[in-house]
Formats: sequence, structure tokens, C-alpha cells
Amino acid sequence: MALEIIGFPRSNFVRTVRMVAEEKSVAYEHLPELPHSDVVKSLHPLGQIPAMRHDGFALFESMAIARYIDTVFDGPAMIPSEPKAAAVVNQWASFVQTSVDRLILRQYVVEYLFNKDADGNVVRTEIDRAIKRFPKMFGALDAAVAQGCLGGDNFSLADCFLMPILFGAQMFPEGKEALNGSASLKAYFDTHAKRPSFASTSPIAA
Repeated sequence: MALEIIGFPRSNFVRTVRMVAEEKSVAYEHLPELPHSDVVKSLHPLGQIPAMRHDGFALFESMAIARYIDTVFDGPAMIPSEPKAAAVVNQWASFVQTSVDRLILRQYVVEYLFNKDADGNVVRTEIDRAIKRFPKMFGALDAAVAQGCLGGDNFSLADCFLMPILFGAQMFPEGKEALNGSASLKAYFDTHAKRPSFASTSPIAA
């Protein structure tokens, strides 16, 4: 069975694992399943995305899937072989999928999209809390990409986690302003947004 990546294309984590496959030129089938669909519930105990199937082997959680693809398939390594360089990539990938995702997507973007009152107005309680933390978070990311990629000068697994989140941040004014005010981070995003792996996994047309 060919590699199957399963999950709604607008999910940043689904996009991450698809980007890893694209970076390695791995042929795969994308099944655009929503969370809690019958297919997803058969693969993840909580019905969450992404999930993966390959040759009768099933896997869930974006980091596990991304590392499986990187290990099993040929193509450029998304995590360096040198232990210290690998540790840095893993460090930043973990930081992005926990702290950055939580602040920018869960407490900001998702609140804009889904937390509205009976009249359809955005409830800003969590948004206003989140944006108070933007200067520290965007400052940390700005410094971390100063060499051109997240934590270094080679595009890696960590970048595949960060790029979809930065894409989402720009959907709303405070996120766009924070990115535009971070010179290195803005240059980083604009450069890597041209990568085929990023362009081909865009959720806009999905």
C-alpha cells in the first residue's frame, strides 16, 4: 500500500507531514478526512488528525508520522544525523508544536474563527490575552530564524512545523502586524513560502 496521509487539509499539522513527504519527493495519497470521522476514529483513539497508513502500518501524531516518513523513505534528511544538530531541530520542532501552536493557533486564530457571540461578533477575551504575549514569542522566533531556517541554516522538520502556523497567523490583523514587524521572520516566511512543498500543500484551494 502506498503512503496515505489522512486529515483535513486546513490543519497545520496535516500540512506539516505533507510538507515532509513533499520535501523528500515521497509519493503519497492525501485523504482529506475531518477529525472524528469514522476513518480517523479507527486510527486515533481521540479521533484527532493527522494519521497515516503505509503497507499495513498505521500511525498517529504529527511528530511520529513526520519522523517515520523521514526515516523510511529516501530523499534529503529532515533531521540531521549529527547528534547536536539533530537535537536542535528536535528542540525547535517540539517548541513549535507545543508553545507556538498553542499561542498563535489555538489561543488566537481558532478564537477568531470559532468563538463568537449570538450576534456573530468575535469574543476577544482569549485573543486579547494572546496578543499580549506576541512580542516575546515573535521575538524568539525572529532570533531563531536569523540564519535562514529555524535554529540553523538548513530547511528541516522544524521548519515544516513552523511555516503553516505563520501562514495562519497572517489571517488576522495582529498576527500579520507581528510578523511584518519581525524582519528576520518575515524574510524567512517570504523565502520559504516559495518552496514547492509549501505551495503544493496550500489549504486555500482545498
